[in-house]
Amino acid sequence: MNTTPKQNSDDQEIDLSQISRKINQGFQNMGGFIFDCIQFVFKNAIIIAVLFIVGIGLGYFLDTNQKSYKHELIVIPNFGSADYLYGKVELINSKIKERDTVFLKGLGLKYPKKISKLEIQPIVDPYNFIRDREENFELLKLMAEDGSIDKVLTDKITSKNYNYHSITFSTKGKATDENTIQPLLNSLNDSEYFRLIQKNIVSNVKVKMEYNEQTLNQINAVLNSFANEVSRGSSNSNLVYYNENTQLNEVLQAKYNLVSEQGNRRIELVNYEKIIKDVSVIANIEKGSKNKLILPLLLIFIFVIGKLFFGFYKNQSAKFKERTVN
Repeated sequence: MNTTPKQNSDDQEIDLSQISRKINQGFQNMGGFIFDCIQFVFKNAIIIAVLFIVGIGLGYFLDTNQKSYKHELIVIPNFGSADYLYGKVELINSKIKERDTVFLKGLGLKYPKKISKLEIQPIVDPYNFIRDREENFELLKLMAEDGSIDKVLTDKITSKNYNYHSITFSTKGKATDENTIQPLLNSLNDSEYFRLIQKNIVSNVKVKMEYNEQTLNQINAVLNSFANEVSRGSSNSNLVYYNENTQLNEVLQAKYNLVSEQGNRRIELVNYEKIIKDVSVIANIEKGSKNKLILPLLLIFIFVIGKLFFGFYKNQSAKFKERTVN
């Protein structure tokens, strides 16, 4: 007679009973652990409450007397100086990390120990990037063929070509224009090479503006001459001659283009005042602190760890003495 089904049924019952015992044992162990935690809290309730209150008071004191502030600078790296800008920020960060106060004070920073790491990132603006140069659009299309356009726009190489870049950092206590902001901007503009480039480019822009102004005067003279002919009542044949041979519409369009270019050149001269032009400075934005939450929990955690350590040490010491006596 075959007894295999009965044996399988018995084995399953044994397995289920073992699993059930293990689960019950696990719940009992967990219940014991929870009970021990509750007992520990009740036993040390006064100490835990005191530590909690002390932690809140200490956190409040630190938040009041050692406030941190965030600062943001929006800058334009001119004359192809984007790589120089990022390299200079990296250099300053390395000196902050090394706590090289001599170097940092040499930059004009009066309180170098209170300044945190500088963070620089481009302000992604593909519309202006494409509008400034038509070839930029073709470049983006070419680069996007092998990947996502979003990745291309935020790519490190592409992003350095955007006009605006954001530099953020924090200080302990408020920063002033004199002791922090201007020294930092001055250090970013400290480059003999780019000063020479700046001088020549500004000179070229001014020459172009003078030439455009002369051309505008000549166009105005032509238009004034035409207006005088019309006011004197010239014959229709002369008007047709002017319209067909002087190409008046093209002259008017050329004037419009030159006037627009002159406006753009004036804006360029404003931006070209510095190698790294500061567009916006937002300083002393108070940062929220979690000291009032972290310090109480930290003190209680240290107390619990200390209690566990001394309990473990006491237990092991007793076992050691027992083995020594035996």
